[in-house]
Amino acid sequence: MIEIRALRIEDYDALIALWNAAGLSHRPRGRDRREHIARELAGGCSIFLVAVDDGRIIGSILGTHDGRKGWINRLAVHPDYRRRGVGTRLVHEVEQRLEEMGIDIVTCLIEDWNEDSQAFFTALGYVRHDDIHYYSKRKGPEV
Repeated sequence: MIEIRALRIEDYDALIALWNAAGLSHRPRGRDRREHIARELAGGCSIFLVAVDDGRIIGSILGTHDGRKGWINRLAVHPDYRRRGVGTRLVHEVEQRLEEMGIDIVTCLIEDWNEDSQAFFTALGYVRHDDIHYYSKRKGPEV
């Protein structure tokens, strides 16, 4: 039975191993370093969840919000567990928790080359917006 539970900082190494196995790009020396994740876990705007099977982390999702809009980040499922509903369960759990907080809009950003993720979120009812341009300002390449 796959359990969905809150991410704990003790899970960090297993989380990074999952992201590597899933082929998820991340910045372990920047925004995804242990200290950043720990700070976000301690804050009130994060819903960081993992899917666990027999003690092994096989899925993850990082949900956040700004008080009006929710964001889904870092959805990853280990290749051995894909197409079993793990990703869908993780997304639905974040959506439900955000709704309980009064957040009515849930969004995600997907790179244009990631067709699998685009198809996954489309199947869950997310709508692509080609009229929006994403801008960012970063302190450095690892952020």
